Amino acid sequence: MIWIILVLYAIYSGIKIYAAMAEIGYISQAKNWKPVILSAPNYEKAAGYKIAVQKFTILSTLYDTALFAGWILFGLSYLSAHVIFENTLIHSVALVILFIAINYVLTLPFELYQTFGLDKKFGFSTIDAKTFFFDQIKSAVMFILFGGAFFWVMSAIIASFNYWWFYGFLFSLGVILFINMIYPIVIVPLFNKLTPLEDEHLKSSIETLLKQAGLKSSGVFSLDASKRDNRLNAYFGGLGSSKRVVLFDTLIAKLEKHELLAVLGHELGHFKHKDILKNIASSALMLLIMFALFGNLPQSLFESLHVKKEAFSIMVLFLLFSPLISFVLMPLFGLMSRYNEYRADEYGSMCESKEALCSALVKLADENKSFPFSHPLSIALYFTHPPLTQRLEKLGMHFSKEDR
Repeated sequence: MIWIILVLYAIYSGIKIYAAMAEIGYISQAKNWKPVILSAPNYEKAAGYKIAVQKFTILSTLYDTALFAGWILFGLSYLSAHVIFENTLIHSVALVILFIAINYVLTLPFELYQTFGLDKKFGFSTIDAKTFFFDQIKSAVMFILFGGAFFWVMSAIIASFNYWWFYGFLFSLGVILFINMIYPIVIVPLFNKLTPLEDEHLKSSIETLLKQAGLKSSGVFSLDASKRDNRLNAYFGGLGSSKRVVLFDTLIAKLEKHELLAVLGHELGHFKHKDILKNIASSALMLLIMFALFGNLPQSLFESLHVKKEAFSIMVLFLLFSPLISFVLMPLFGLMSRYNEYRADEYGSMCESKEALCSALVKLADENKSFPFSHPLSIALYFTHPPLTQRLEKLGMHFSKEDR
């Protein structure tokens, strides 16, 4: 049984590595094409960044595979045998938190390189060591408090019900919805400064857009994203009465008013088409599938791992295998998401104009140095948004064969 698990994970890792290698080969060719969408310097820089990211993906995938094998072959059994608490719930919670903490320490060098090496080199990351350190401390405190409470309740559910996986799914879904509801008003302010939008003329135009779409929000805010990253973004955060319009200060600085309204119009398109509800439903379905699988794992699996079938081992296996299961399901959800993006683009272009949305998307790509081409396999496996060239073509911008 244990070797079947390792083979399945090796296949998953092999597909990821093959896709990354295919992307490197594709981008290496595409970077020599006539630059489109991006300025010539940014086109070359975006290609370099994407190739560097794919190389980093290969290395991190190999490392993750070794880490997975280590946990499966001896790590879980070692933790189970050497960390023991008399109270069953404390035992489960302590072991899960220890497992996550060890993983965090072992993968921290990759996060440091991504933030202070790769992203700094290509001009994205603006975060300093002090901010990064305090971000980690705040995240750790939140995880121990709220993550510990979550695992405590999950352990109790696993110990109390035969069909624990169904009740565990309902509890987890409730927690996810609750986090989404409080995210913009509780969690974001812990890491970033949110201030009401000062430009009253822009704020009035945004509120008009919201009213036309039938969306009630608790305000329009600017977020000081530039202290960590130079990328441009905006989003509607929260659920119900906690909904907020959040604009990155980088976005406000770079886009003209009509372009910014077109971007927000795109986001409102998701609201009008009930894509947010669809995403919640599809995420809930994915979560239910995962809980159903892990709620019916055979006893032989735990015996092969030399651990008891208990809350700790079940939750850790869930954490170890969830990337693999998400990877299998992602292409389907990605396909649906890309379709939704086209429809949101249509709505965004009606809020302002196709020209305004095209101009905004081009600026976003150029400032974020998003390379406009990708290998079809990468698109199928990972993309939740269509390639930018395809989005722009749908909006009426055409590219000649010489551009590809």
